[in-house]
Amino acid sequence: MKHSAFSSVVLRALINGRNNCNHSGTAVATATVMPFMAAEMSRHFAGAGGLKRGFPCWKRMMASESLRSPVEANSTEKKEEEKKSEGSSLVASSYWGISRQKVTREDGTEWPWNCFMPWETYHSNLSIDLTKHHVPKNFLDKVAYRTVKLIRIPTDVFFKRQYGCRAMMLETVAAVPGMVGGMLLHLRSLRRFQHSGGWIKALLEEAENERMHLMTMVELVKPKWYERILVLVVQGVFFNAFFALYLLSPKLAHRVVGYLEEEAIHSYTEFLRDLESGAIENVPAPAIAIDYWRLPKDAKLKDVITVIRADEAHHRDVNHFASDIHFQGKELRDAPAPIGYH
Repeated sequence: MKHSAFSSVVLRALINGRNNCNHSGTAVATATVMPFMAAEMSRHFAGAGGLKRGFPCWKRMMASESLRSPVEANSTEKKEEEKKSEGSSLVASSYWGISRQKVTREDGTEWPWNCFMPWETYHSNLSIDLTKHHVPKNFLDKVAYRTVKLIRIPTDVFFKRQYGCRAMMLETVAAVPGMVGGMLLHLRSLRRFQHSGGWIKALLEEAENERMHLMTMVELVKPKWYERILVLVVQGVFFNAFFALYLLSPKLAHRVVGYLEEEAIHSYTEFLRDLESGAIENVPAPAIAIDYWRLPKDAKLKDVITVIRADEAHHRDVNHFASDIHFQGKELRDAPAPIGYH
């Protein structure tokens, strides 16, 4: 009788456990069945006698199993939640469909730069005339010319023949005019509902090109802390001064930039002379310069300075041309912009 009663008790416990398992999961079913079975079996074996010693160990084992199962279930749920959160973060990062396309060099290697793409690189035109000079003809021309000569004095005193540092400082200034001019032309185009004739893009191309000069020079010359402070001061003063100048007189602003570029050509020519004489070591060209100007893999610093100087000559021509347009009483949009003029 006792054995049949025990069998019925176990059967009911298993049936209840299975029902609970269908509704609440394996962990809850285990936690429900095990204590119930342990209690019933304790009473059964206490009456039967002879097995009292073996049962307490089994009871403790089942009790520990009932305690451990919820912990394991919680850890499993946490892992699943972490996987879901990781999956959702991956989905969120690509939700907008923005991902970098696979870009390679001509030799099939992966393109390493995010700041520019292969179709934005070019071979610099080294045949440009470096000796061109706009002779001041009127009062504004003379003001622009004297202003640039005045600006050069503190530069010569501070940097002397440290042409690497001089070039770095020069490029932090030279990259400002194109951005200011492009920005103001952009706003004017919006206000007047007029096309710019491509000059917005041309001036922004100039600013980007000058910035790439700076990124190249930073690879060669590591600026010191006081040079960084000097850059902050000079850029802050020059940006605001040039912004005001462009609002007041675009023709004077472009003429000033044209003369600045002439000075840049002179500075880079002196840089090349020191490289040729051995005063400055002709180190290998930075990787960013090789890719940007499509230079040979074994290019040297001299090759980099040569293409930068050619770029400055092109910027000289663009800005003197823009100033001439204004002096003729026309707007920049009346003449085709030299887009892609390198």
